[in-house]
Amino acid sequence: MTGPKERKQMKVGLAQVKPIKADLSTNIARIKMMIAESADDLDLMVFSETNLSGYFLEGGVSEVALTVDTLIASLGRPPENCPDIVLGFYEDHLDGPFNSVAYFEPGLEHFNLKHVHRKLFLPTYGVFDEARFVRPGKELSSFPTKHGMMGLLVCEDMWHSLPPTILALQGAELIIGVSASPARDFKKDGRGLPGNLKRWDTLTPSIAIEHGVFVVVSQLVGSEAGKIFPGGSIVSSPDGSIIGRSPLMEEGVTSVTIDTEDIYRVRAKTPLLSDLQGTLPVLCKALMEVIEPDSQDESWMEDHHRSLPRSSATKRQHETSVIPDTEHIFDLDLELVEKVLVEFVRDEFNRNRGFDKAVIGLSGGVDSSVALYLAVSALGPENVIGIKMPYATSSTESIEHADLVLKATMAQEKMVDVSRPIDSYIQEYEEDLSPLRRGNLAARFRSLVLFDQSAKENALPLGTGNKSERLLGYYTWHADDSPPINPIGDLYKTQVWELARHLGVPSVIVDKPASADLVTGVNDEDELGISYEQADPILYWLLEGYSPEELKRNGFSDTNVDLVWKRLSQTHWKRELPTVAMMSSTAIGEFYLRPKDF
Repeated sequence: MTGPKERKQMKVGLAQVKPIKADLSTNIARIKMMIAESADDLDLMVFSETNLSGYFLEGGVSEVALTVDTLIASLGRPPENCPDIVLGFYEDHLDGPFNSVAYFEPGLEHFNLKHVHRKLFLPTYGVFDEARFVRPGKELSSFPTKHGMMGLLVCEDMWHSLPPTILALQGAELIIGVSASPARDFKKDGRGLPGNLKRWDTLTPSIAIEHGVFVVVSQLVGSEAGKIFPGGSIVSSPDGSIIGRSPLMEEGVTSVTIDTEDIYRVRAKTPLLSDLQGTLPVLCKALMEVIEPDSQDESWMEDHHRSLPRSSATKRQHETSVIPDTEHIFDLDLELVEKVLVEFVRDEFNRNRGFDKAVIGLSGGVDSSVALYLAVSALGPENVIGIKMPYATSSTESIEHADLVLKATMAQEKMVDVSRPIDSYIQEYEEDLSPLRRGNLAARFRSLVLFDQSAKENALPLGTGNKSERLLGYYTWHADDSPPINPIGDLYKTQVWELARHLGVPSVIVDKPASADLVTGVNDEDELGISYEQADPILYWLLEGYSPEELKRNGFSDTNVDLVWKRLSQTHWKRELPTVAMMSSTAIGEFYLRPKDF
């Protein structure tokens, strides 16, 4: 950091700000306020990847991208005693746009750019399609600051071994990574972290101890179009210890003190970096052979170009595979899930969409009960309206159970009996209506009521459909799935039951047979031909990439696998927006890729 005789402690602030998507002026104002509030206490303040705009902007990237000069002007005059600032943003550049991170030092009248790094590795897998909208960077270098040599990286840059190694070899003693890593995998293991952060907890100390450097990783926080950024920024010391961590799902600044003497103590004890420097000639020679293979030997190129597509490789791998133990695949860290989903509902309503109130169609079943409990925790009972919408064939038990959860949560309530308008239609036009059509008609009318009440109350409808129903296509299209926000849509039915028990939903609701209550005396298992306890593991392994044949070879019932596979493969249409014939080069969702609004 500084010379050996000038070594001192350094205070680093992990700054977590929930950006409002694409709202540059509001986000910059919030960042400036946070800088001003921390000015006297920090030497360096690190914000996350794309903190100016949010991450998932798709075709809207060009509209929020800023030149460095424009960003400097937007930040205005630094406050007195201002720390150095690291900030992630989409950069407008002659060769761009880029996903960039910049290091600024405060000047008298404005911030001065010290260094900018443009993301090298652009993910195009899973939920990511970054390479479609920004260009990869072409440079990598450490740089001097008044606090010593630094290096900057953006998210996936850190997942590859070479970038941090190069920065360390160039003299960096503090490597700063900024990340927008969506939360996923909430398995229970006692650590209280989603799976993506567990991976960062492994990666960050590994980089630190291998190179004898401090590593700071600042994570984005908030939610965008259902992707939840959990925060949980960390600092790792050169010995691999995690010495600072920010809270999950919260805004704020976490101060971490860095003792720069640790660098020398660790490097003296474990001289991995100096060992690497001594071996560089050998490694560089081997690397050049990879980059520029002997032109006389074309086998390398042939092997390189013959690499199997991912799908083929996956299929071949599974031909003789044994499915792992299924006993604990649905185990969740329920406290963490509750915290994340409550914050998700709060963010989606209050921050992203500007609503304070929710309306929920309350059936007396476990799914709507869980949604109600989460909404009350997020918004307060005075801002949540549970609407009971019985039909003539609804069981009295459903109303009683709805009343139980309303009483337990102290949510507001309404009752709209949908029997008369539905029966009027049937009597007038469709006297021979089948029970299935009658049930779907009731579901769609309830959706109509729910949205009308939402308009009356200036509230948003909250969805209640679980993952099992969505995958099996077991819901009324454009009815049950119509609310714009759904906190439990990625939880299997068996997981919803467990979450319900954790939240305190009355056991009489959790333990009763699941039923849509559309046809008298008929429950979900009767209609599906399989229980959720049987269907959920099959759905889980199918989504993990195992074929129906592999499941059968591993002991699953042929009948059950065929039933689930048929429903899964024949109901994709229910999980998509309407199919539109593409007629132009500006087709919505194909070429016209505006950012998702929320």
